[in-house]
Amino acid sequence: MDTNITSKFSGKTVLTFDVYGTLIDWEAGIYNALSPILTAHGFDLTEDAALELYARHEAELEAGPYLTYREVLAESLRRIGQELKFTPTPTEIDAFSHSVGDWPAFPDSQEALRKLKQKFKLAVITNCDDELFALSNKRLGVEFDYIITAQQARSYKPSLNNFHVAFGRIEEPREQILHVAQSLFHDHVPAKELGLNSIWINRRHNKPGFGATPAAAANADAEFPDMQSFAGAAV
Repeated sequence: MDTNITSKFSGKTVLTFDVYGTLIDWEAGIYNALSPILTAHGFDLTEDAALELYARHEAELEAGPYLTYREVLAESLRRIGQELKFTPTPTEIDAFSHSVGDWPAFPDSQEALRKLKQKFKLAVITNCDDELFALSNKRLGVEFDYIITAQQARSYKPSLNNFHVAFGRIEEPREQILHVAQSLFHDHVPAKELGLNSIWINRRHNKPGFGATPAAAANADAEFPDMQSFAGAAV
């Protein structure tokens, strides 16, 4: 994929971002919250194995009737326990389901967003609740022009509904929107189905597998290993 996007996307005025995995290091956040619980119950899973286990249960829950993201986290942990034959304690469930505010931003996210804001309107289409995203946004330090959460849409990506809610909110033609995301499964597959141009922030470029997202294939229009390199090419 071509990394020179200056001319290719010169007509874009709005960047829509996935947050968790793209701007916030959700894999570190999930593993840091999940690993002590697994260890306490006698399980020594590698980071990739723990993330893949979580990804499967999260995706199943998000595809069903709408739950808040805290409920998704709590039930994912319960189902992990059922699969591994242990019962997480109420304290462990509470800690895991309230861990989002502790998930770190990638070191380059804040500076890259500030740079991009000089040229584009910025939006998020996030698989999270309003309150939890607000906690994460404190780590990003940028005022987004549009914020579309799963709580507002009452659904989770890869549902197309989340994007349609965003289209109804963003006061720019769809052709001027560029979607920027890490997850092929949650973001690039539905973005391409809707005819959006998309940028793959391939945070796992130096790691095997898909980590905390289910496996998927999609042809993004350009690929960058991080937000810093994307912002440098886009502005």
